[in-house]
Amino acid sequence: MTPGPVRSFPPALRRLARRLAVLSGSPAYAHAGAPPPCDAPHGAPRRPSSVQPSARSGPAPALPPRSVRSLSPVLPVVAVVAVLGLPLSPGGEGGAGPADALSALVVLFCAVRLLRQRRRPLSRTAAALFALPVAGLALAAMGASSPGAGLTGLGRYLQIFVLVPAAVVLLVRDRADFRVLAWSFVGLAGWQGAVGVHQFVTGTGASYQGETIRAVGTFGPQDVMGMATVVSFGLICAIGLALGRSRARHRAIAAGCALALLAPLALSFSRGAWIATALTCTVQLVLAGLRRALKIGAVAVAAGVILVGGFGVGSAMLQERVSSITQVADAPDQSVTDRYTLWASAIGMWREQPLTGVGLKGFPEHRDAHASLALSSGSDTDGAGSGFVRQPLLSPHNMYLLVLAEQGLIGLLALAGGWLAMLACGLRGWSRVRRSGPGLDCALVACGLLIWQLIDFMYADIGGPSTVLTAVVFGLVAWWALVGADGREGREEALAR
Repeated sequence: MTPGPVRSFPPALRRLARRLAVLSGSPAYAHAGAPPPCDAPHGAPRRPSSVQPSARSGPAPALPPRSVRSLSPVLPVVAVVAVLGLPLSPGGEGGAGPADALSALVVLFCAVRLLRQRRRPLSRTAAALFALPVAGLALAAMGASSPGAGLTGLGRYLQIFVLVPAAVVLLVRDRADFRVLAWSFVGLAGWQGAVGVHQFVTGTGASYQGETIRAVGTFGPQDVMGMATVVSFGLICAIGLALGRSRARHRAIAAGCALALLAPLALSFSRGAWIATALTCTVQLVLAGLRRALKIGAVAVAAGVILVGGFGVGSAMLQERVSSITQVADAPDQSVTDRYTLWASAIGMWREQPLTGVGLKGFPEHRDAHASLALSSGSDTDGAGSGFVRQPLLSPHNMYLLVLAEQGLIGLLALAGGWLAMLACGLRGWSRVRRSGPGLDCALVACGLLIWQLIDFMYADIGGPSTVLTAVVFGLVAWWALVGADGREGREEALAR
């Protein structure tokens, strides 16, 4: 049978096909000189590869170097975490800091990246979860005492609970990026903890019972909870990484970091951070397995006994601080009394406006109308490079009551409902990876961070330079709950190994 005639294509079309083949990286078309098989006449001998390509074809467009293309998009988020290690100006008023400005740039970078990739940014579940608190925030902003206060409060809440977490979800590609962020938390905690221990040893920390020994890191006495929060996050991340199924060397390093962070956490003299960290670590150990929980718990208790009893690291003051936890009802100190009074004031505001609250940034304005005479005029701060300052009490030091007072039931249900939904999704992902397969460390880190934050919100709220770290935490938790807990990625990671 005689073959039919060969159809010839125009030269311009053949050149276009060659250029597309070179750009796609196909090894069959990328060699020099030889045209694609479809361009050569049937039965014609193939030209040797030493022949130079035609001048008409021109050089292929240069691609970015492989090192540039392999850079993780999560590195800008790591930069936000790293900026929190810089020292703050003494006596600062607690406004937007460098980390807040950098977080805004991260959101902008994420938006530009999405526009260039032309892909759908979030799944329907993620979009609904992040859009849930916006309705309550918008109602509370409209009910604010002034447009400026409403817009300021709206921007702050959107930054912490919507924009930055959504950007983190979109910039974290896989569990490897998740672990990079978790290790950055451990690194920041190690740095802040080292500064805090130095402050205690040299007597250059914040004032505590008349002595400048309280470890506050680089955050200063105006944010005494800043270092305790950072160290707690790092400790939880280190424990989660140590309990995972990664290499033994990585687990050993993480366990060593967790033990080292116990000292600065103790020297922060923060009862709230102690309680939240102890409960969270207990939950992490239980999720990792009861047998491992008993072993590691025994090691942690032994380390605590050696640290406090053997070396006498602030033993007298630590024992007094620990014993004061059980006296918050019988013989509360002034700080506890102020907190109870502020809680009662927040509940009074909610009773006046049960659905929408008194409006964003409205707690300081309505505080005195609902507070009793037991409330002091403020808290005293001193030391750590700053002079004596009396700070006014402008929040109830309880995130749930703050939202309830300013945003009402609508705002509280929207925010807290989203947090509980993330916790449920995160625990569902943990149930998938608890017995076998990769990802157990990510599950323990994400669930631990969210549990710590939910407990801490019972006696703390947003505010201060370290608040932007809370936004990154919610982003990590949301990524695991909405993306990382998917069984498909776990199978891909297992195959890659």
